This record gives sequence, C-alpha cells and structure tokens, in this order.
Amino acid sequence: MSKELYIGLMSGTSLDGIDTVLVEIEDNQVRLLASHDHPIPTSLKQRLLNVCLGQSTNLIEIGQLDHLLGELYAQAVQALLDISGHQATQIKAIGNHGQTVFHQPSGDTPFTIQLGDANIIAAITGIDTIADFRRKDIALGGQGAPLVPAFHQSIFRSIDSSIVVLNIGGIANISVLRPDQTVIGYDTGPGNMLMDAWCNKHRGKPYDQGAQFARQGNIDPALLATLLDEPYLALGAPKSTGRELFNLPWLESLLTGFNTSPEDVQRTLCEFTAVTISNEVKKFTQGPQPELLVCGGGGYNPLLMARLAHHLTDWQVMLTDDKGVDSNNMEAMAFAWLAYRRIHNLPSNLPEVTGASKSVSLGVMYFADK
Repeated sequence: MSKELYIGLMSGTSLDGIDTVLVEIEDNQVRLLASHDHPIPTSLKQRLLNVCLGQSTNLIEIGQLDHLLGELYAQAVQALLDISGHQATQIKAIGNHGQTVFHQPSGDTPFTIQLGDANIIAAITGIDTIADFRRKDIALGGQGAPLVPAFHQSIFRSIDSSIVVLNIGGIANISVLRPDQTVIGYDTGPGNMLMDAWCNKHRGKPYDQGAQFARQGNIDPALLATLLDEPYLALGAPKSTGRELFNLPWLESLLTGFNTSPEDVQRTLCEFTAVTISNEVKKFTQGPQPELLVCGGGGYNPLLMARLAHHLTDWQVMLTDDKGVDSNNMEAMAFAWLAYRRIHNLPSNLPEVTGASKSVSLGVMYFADK
C-alpha cells in the first residue's frame, strides 16, 4: 500500500488533555510525524467528571457535552495541522477515540459510552472521521477494551522473551506479547486515577508532579491490604474497568476507620498501583530477558517507575521511548492505526484479548462530504 497520513485523537480517563498525533502509515508501518497536546477547559473537564462519577445528569447535559467535545476535538486537529504544516486534504482520515463517560461491559445490558460528536469533527475539519470503536466489540460479546494490544502486536516483536507493554493512564492496562503465543491484554486496575484525585483534593494540583507529595509519606500496610481486597483485582481476563469503579468516593469509603495522613495515603496509592501492575506482569515471565515497556503519563512518575523495577527484578523496566516509540503518544497513534485498519476493512480487535466472538474491523465512518 502507498503511504497514507492519519490523525489520531485520544482523551483518556485522566482528562488531562487531548493527545493528537499525525502519523504516516505504509504497509502497516507507523511513523509519528507530529504531535500536539490540546488542553481541555477546566469547566468542561469538571462537567465531564460529574458525569463520569455518576452525578445526576440529563439528556440535555449529555447532548451539550457531546457537541462541545466534537468542537474541541476539531480544534485539536486544526492546531495539529497548523503545527505540522499539513493541509486537511492530505489526511486520509481521523481516528477519534472519544471521551469515555461510562464503561459497563458486563451484566445483562453491557454498554460503553464515548462522547464527542464525530459529525462535527468531520464537518469542521473537512476530513473523514472514524469513531465509535468499542461498541461493535461489545455487541460481539467482548469487553470493548483494551483495543491497543492489536497495535502493540503490530509494532513490537517478542522473539525469545516476554514483552509486556504497560500503559499507565488513569487506568493501567497491559498487552502481553510472548513467543509463539496469542496476545493477552486487559486492565490491571488503577493507574494514575486515584493518585491524581487524592492529590487534587489535598494539594489542589491535578497530579503529583515528580511524586513530591507521595515522597513525603510512608506506605500504610493495613491500608494497602484493604485496597488490594478489591474484587476486580481477582477477576480473570478478559476484563476492563474505569472511573465508574476506581474513584475518590470508592477510596474514601475504604479510608473509614483509618487515621492515615494525606501524605501516607498518597504514598500507599502509588504502591497500590505498582503492586497491582506487578502482580499481573509477573504471571507472564518467560525467557532470559523479559521487558516491561511503559507508556502513558504514569511513566513520568519516578517513584512509580522505581517501585515497578523494585517488584519486577527479573524484568527490564523502561519507557517505550527506548524502543523508538513515543510513550506520550502511544494511544493516540493506536487510534490513528485503528482508523487505517477501518479504511482498509482490516480486522482490528483481538478476540483473545476482548472476549469478542470474532475478529472484525472496528469503527464507524463519518464522511466529511468534501
């Protein structure tokens, strides 16, 4: 296939901005050309958080958020084009993940909701847009997540040892690549989400930069044990989770009866993330030199990275940057790649990862009517 340009958009559970990338794809090889981190206005972020945390809402609020996000995603695309010097006519398609506000892939009525009207994105940018990537997988009995393991499989190769790609966003998820075995991928539990929420409450900051807050405290073993009792952690794969489970009210309900300082809670939350990730990664130790490749915002938390290395002494722990893939933009690149797969009607989910009944090409096309 000839070279094609795609744009990928990703705003994750942390709501810390819209990761926007321009990539060149040729014969399934992906090359990052430009990136842009587009801010989410504080007022819009708070409205989204209110919905994500289950506060009372209505169809008017959902419709307004869907519209406003569509406009914001379009602005992010236009800013990226300006930065890169490219024109809309050069772009084959946009792959937009959308903003997840609720994810319930199990039970009698499984569903997932991502907001951000792709009609608006296509109309404003003049670029065909692909969105709604998760619901077909759920319709086929899958979790609708994680979707990035298929991308990880395409860019990393496991020869004689395990490679686990770990994305630490609000939620932490892993893609497990082992020699001559099928890919495994699932959400291990919280990534930055609880640490961010606690830091915001007690320090008024959106995240614990440099782990300065956590470093002032000590691990509370009893609190850590209580956190680790969460039933989700004992479930087998496939599984996925989000803010609807791991949130500040969930944490505060478990803190009842504890007289733990805010600093000690923050330190314990960092350890909670490190332990829940490490417990899962250890299950896939194989070969002489297994590698844990970290991407997402959590890779820039030095204390968290140190604790992962501490718990995973048999593994090489590094950022995906060390393998030539920008760790900040991995997920946005994945959704550009998913758009490419949809354009060419190629399968893009992995049933062994999501639990879907078959492999299909995910995403819905919204034409720009050029």
